[in-house]
Amino acid sequence: MSLRVSVIGTGYLGATHAACMAELGFQVIGLDVDREKLEALAEGILPFHEPGLPELLKKHVASGQLRFTDSYAEVAQAADIHFITVGTPQRTDSTSADMSYVDGSVDSLLEHITGQALIVGKSTVPVGTARRLSERIAEKALPGSKISLAWNPEFLREGFAVKDTLTPDRLVYGVQNDEDLALIRQVYASILARKTPEVVTDLETSELVKVAANAFLATKISFINAFAEVTETVGGDIATLADAIGYDDRIGRRFLNAGVGFGGGCLPKDIRALQARVSELGLSHTMGFLAEVDQINLRRRDRVVSLTETMLDYSVEGKKVCVLGVTFKPNSDDVRDSPALDIAVRLYNSGADVSVYDPQGNENARRRFPRLNYVGSWREAAAEADVVLLLTEWDEFRVLEPHDLAPLVRQQQLIDGRNVLSRSLWREAGWKITGPGERFEVPSPDLDTRTLGILQVPGAQT
Repeated sequence: MSLRVSVIGTGYLGATHAACMAELGFQVIGLDVDREKLEALAEGILPFHEPGLPELLKKHVASGQLRFTDSYAEVAQAADIHFITVGTPQRTDSTSADMSYVDGSVDSLLEHITGQALIVGKSTVPVGTARRLSERIAEKALPGSKISLAWNPEFLREGFAVKDTLTPDRLVYGVQNDEDLALIRQVYASILARKTPEVVTDLETSELVKVAANAFLATKISFINAFAEVTETVGGDIATLADAIGYDDRIGRRFLNAGVGFGGGCLPKDIRALQARVSELGLSHTMGFLAEVDQINLRRRDRVVSLTETMLDYSVEGKKVCVLGVTFKPNSDDVRDSPALDIAVRLYNSGADVSVYDPQGNENARRRFPRLNYVGSWREAAAEADVVLLLTEWDEFRVLEPHDLAPLVRQQQLIDGRNVLSRSLWREAGWKITGPGERFEVPSPDLDTRTLGILQVPGAQT
């Protein structure tokens, strides 16, 4: 009998996993409690932007490989292996992860599974969750059923989720017996056949892998941003510094890009939840350095706001600010904890006239902060601007040249918060341009000169 798969939760992770499981040849049923969302998914309509995913959804709904329901009873009967992909957001009353959706999904499955099944968690959870859920399953499973639990963390990058699911750089699963391992290997057989690295481990290690990866990436980003604070004060080229240390194989160049900092729905939440969890375990000092990682990250936003004020004669009141990009990264419409949107809102609250353009993020940003002026192109955003802020490195911003913006703006001033533009090219064209990790000197009304620092990111050119 061929393996049947269910995916519990059809958010970003769940919708991607369901479509990709169908692409691998399985009969897949996706579950969510939101019927409107399910109807939209069946039409290939997503509530978020992810390249390639709408086409995959339409393909497999049409082929009959993929369908959706809001019935746990139907899912329990229709699948042999159940992937839990619900969210684990930060709690409103603390920095801990909210486990209510994970717990609720498992409990609902247990009410209806009458035979043999494997529940596989993919959600990012505090260490110890899988062991707790295993005990819960043993206590609450229906008589005559045989239910096991495994954990299989996801490592998706927004904008590349389909690729990362179908061609991952590694597969990790925590299992409790050989039978469960064989079942998971059956799911990923075609991926494993391509010699994809496989890590088989216990439940606790599999839970820790995801949060450890995110904590390390966050630390690496904040590490180079900390050195950007130094070069902003004493001088130096932060990109060259990153290149030089990146040649060391022990360090590597990726994610050593100083800039406006990290954001999104994973890294900030996960490092805070990790600190909360180790504190609960009596290890409050073990991850204490992550608090500074978080603070360095937030200071990058402060720096851009301060720099903008400086460029505008120490007051943004009534000045026109053009913001290019409000998503936390390109190829996504995600504005959760976005440094770019936070900077735009702070400038607005200080009295600036902020005009925003993002290729995918305008509507999500508008829902979070409707008072900004959202426009349909970078040309509209730049019209009569006193300063331009490039805050998300979309491809259409990377290729901008001085003559593109010069006829539109009131003042030729630009803060390249992602360091993707050629400093020399723009300066030769008469622009005042700067970015992270760079000293910036401007005349002060009170002093002969005032030296302020700035930030810097991928492939900065000076």
